Amino acid sequence: MKKFNLKAICSRRKYKSYKGTIGKIADNILNRNFVATQPNQKWTTDVTEFSGPFGKAYLSPILDMFNGEVIAWDLSTSANNQQIRKMLQRAFSKHKNLEGLIFHSDQGWQYQHKQFSEKLKQKGITQSMSRKGNCLDNSVIESFFGTLKRECFYGREKELLTFKRFHKAIANYIYYYNYKRIKDRIKWMSPIKFRETFISNYN
Repeated sequence: MKKFNLKAICSRRKYKSYKGTIGKIADNILNRNFVATQPNQKWTTDVTEFSGPFGKAYLSPILDMFNGEVIAWDLSTSANNQQIRKMLQRAFSKHKNLEGLIFHSDQGWQYQHKQFSEKLKQKGITQSMSRKGNCLDNSVIESFFGTLKRECFYGREKELLTFKRFHKAIANYIYYYNYKRIKDRIKWMSPIKFRETFISNYN
């Protein structure tokens, strides 16, 4: 590979937010049924870790399973409750009526926290959690993390010298992912275009 100036892209060790049972463990309502027939029917979230010249950073996004759209996200130098609060605030400011939504996550400590579950309850949202140590129960967002890191991060670590530069790279990629990156699963449209087309046809 060196002869041909090629570099292998290897996946890094996954960030684990599970710290035991510190709050309520929700049932696995989703049960690997990742099909959503309309927007805001099923959301998923998780936190993934990056390591580079800027130190460590943690990305927390929300994805809509209907079209794969990144609804809201937050990037921080530490994985904490403030990050999750910011992410939820951004999502709730964009979407007001979320009654009946299923919100899926793993059993990370952030999602067991009473404040998190109460915010969902106030919106009429049903909380769902993967079984312990079973990443396939949340494979939608795991797949997104893999795609993002391959297309935006791996092989570029040395370019992203500061957190500010890294934040800009993530913001640019998420915009591209939502508005320009087409997928066969959604009829070769971008997530935003697919949602807009659905709403237009529905109305």
